[in-house]
Amino acid sequence: MRSLIVAPADEKGLAEALASGADGLVVNLAVAPPDQRPAARAAAARFLKAARARGGGPALIVGVNALDSSETDLDLDAVMASAPDAILLPRSLGGASVQQLSAKLAVREAEFALADGATRIIAVADTARSLFGMASYRGSSARLIGLAWDAESLCADIGAARRGGLGGAAGPYRLARDLTLLAAAAAGVAAIDAAFADVLDPHGLRAEALAARRDGFAGKMAIDSLQARIINDVFPSRSISPTLPSS
Repeated sequence: MRSLIVAPADEKGLAEALASGADGLVVNLAVAPPDQRPAARAAAARFLKAARARGGGPALIVGVNALDSSETDLDLDAVMASAPDAILLPRSLGGASVQQLSAKLAVREAEFALADGATRIIAVADTARSLFGMASYRGSSARLIGLAWDAESLCADIGAARRGGLGGAAGPYRLARDLTLLAAAAAGVAAIDAAFADVLDPHGLRAEALAARRDGFAGKMAIDSLQARIINDVFPSRSISPTLPSS
């Protein structure tokens, strides 16, 4: 999976993401304001059900709220009946977080008559605490297929100035990027580079994607359709995991 486009759980954003050509589509429940989360969950469930009925298209991934938010179970209860291919887990603290999410998924797979272990996990390093658990992913769960990092969330967590492109990245961002790459290699899963924040700089995105490919990343997050196309052009056509089902 070369490109993973992230979209909020609203009809317009999801329709645009679906038409982007990205290999994976992340329906991001974590960005919905608290008072809009029930509506976002309902919209995500409708979208997943309709996408399954159509067949084909990108891998369907749901970005849930973090495990420490008390919202994760509500997210999973809303979407698991529609059998997402994977769950994107923000603020993951390492292997223990993956195992905790895996147990929640196993319960709902049984409840909705889904194959045991069918729902995969992509963990995200996006806080300072996340970086200190990177070595624990190896052997944590057969569900784990990828590790990603998020520069914008890390920036907010540590109170840093907004980062530039990779060429001007400050130490903490370089460290997070390198740890994600090395932890993924150690765990035998795909390393997924952070999104490029400036949607008006396609040349900067291409340069950053080329650097990610050179260094060993399997793919990169995208935040709009043009980014997804550029990323697909840069990375070779390969799956994030041979066991990840296609929708």
